[in-house]
Amino acid sequence: MNLHVNCENITRRDSLRLGLSALAGGGLVDMLRLKGRASVATKAQPASATSCILIWMDGGPSHYETFDPKPKAPSEIRGEYGTIATSIPGFHFSKNVPKLAAIADKLAIVRSIRHEQGNHGAGNHYMMTGAPPRIPVGCGAFVSFHPSLGSVTAYERGVSGGLPPYFSMPSMSRSGGPNFLGAKYAPFVMSDNPNSSDFRVRDVALPRSIETDRFAARRSLRGQVDRMLRITEKAAGDPANALDEYYEQGYNIISSREAQQAFDIRSEPERVRDAYGRNSFGQRALLARRLVEAGVPFITLNEGGWDHHEGIFKALDRKLPPFEATIAALIEDLDQRGLLDTTLVVALGEFGRTPKINERGGRDHWSNAMSVLFAGCGTPPGQVIGATDSKGFTAVERILSPENFASTVYLKLGIDPDKMYYTPQGRPAHLVSNATPIAELMG
Repeated sequence: MNLHVNCENITRRDSLRLGLSALAGGGLVDMLRLKGRASVATKAQPASATSCILIWMDGGPSHYETFDPKPKAPSEIRGEYGTIATSIPGFHFSKNVPKLAAIADKLAIVRSIRHEQGNHGAGNHYMMTGAPPRIPVGCGAFVSFHPSLGSVTAYERGVSGGLPPYFSMPSMSRSGGPNFLGAKYAPFVMSDNPNSSDFRVRDVALPRSIETDRFAARRSLRGQVDRMLRITEKAAGDPANALDEYYEQGYNIISSREAQQAFDIRSEPERVRDAYGRNSFGQRALLARRLVEAGVPFITLNEGGWDHHEGIFKALDRKLPPFEATIAALIEDLDQRGLLDTTLVVALGEFGRTPKINERGGRDHWSNAMSVLFAGCGTPPGQVIGATDSKGFTAVERILSPENFASTVYLKLGIDPDKMYYTPQGRPAHLVSNATPIAELMG
């Protein structure tokens, strides 16, 4: 089974096939070229130097098998897993998240977010933007009716240290784009595998065939050619001239010391790399920490393989142990480096899973209940917020919405969720329609 394909056969690469490559999958210079076409009738405001690492568990992770087990429910609901005590007295997680259970006193788990968008496309959009889709959306849809959390952060915070303000690895989530903010605020997608022995980031490292001196010479030659009129004295209208600033920006990033340092994962001690996990997700999480250190305000780790309509227990036996170990290592590492105070770590998917195990040994889509992990950025640790009923059917205590979730993230990043944006056509758009954060997470 392909771990990066959900029930609608949507893979990480499908965003390219659906025409999103210009926003997410193209090269750096292509992305910079698009930036010039973006405009929005609001002005970015300064914000505090906080960052967010959003771990997106695409497909919809089971709340039963992670942070909201139901050990007293019937077996067809309870499932095959036992529970494990956490460092929060009186609370248990599922048995396959022992490392997160051990550091639960550094976490806040919300068990009571719910919504009514029970398919991948709509659920992804709602949780990634804080705005429900405007029209019915198919399960496999890549939709954008509203700017994503990452794109809004990029717009509000801007570039720091020569690096783009919004990264997504290894792909952009289906609703992780900028919508009316424009292509300038799409994520820089880093698809390269940092666990590879020959890891090099596309468009941030020079091609192996070009040495630094040759690259500088080519740039100088290009500059001399560009000073010439391309066709006639009316060549100012030549669209090629408009590309100059994008190539200049591309050169600046390629030659940026901050960029080179951020992606130099080989400079990390072997013990640190081992702690994160010698796998693609583990090393991307380590890169996310390095990007935070470089001043990048928003990083999405878009990790698929959570759409378990069949064989959920065997699948999670393989998937959960290394995955949760990486998240625990990331939180511990940020804490030890003094970065957890200013870095929000969030882990979630588009919804939870159905209470009853189906005839294929899996769980289906279920938006009435889901669990979300928070850590850092002033989040009071060691708490579990809200509750589902005794069988995990639905949130029944401290019921919260995607709007509450989005407002919490924005406020922690110094962004007012109640502000009004205007599209290029002048239409008003509330950033979040209900700008009420989750009070227990705000400190």
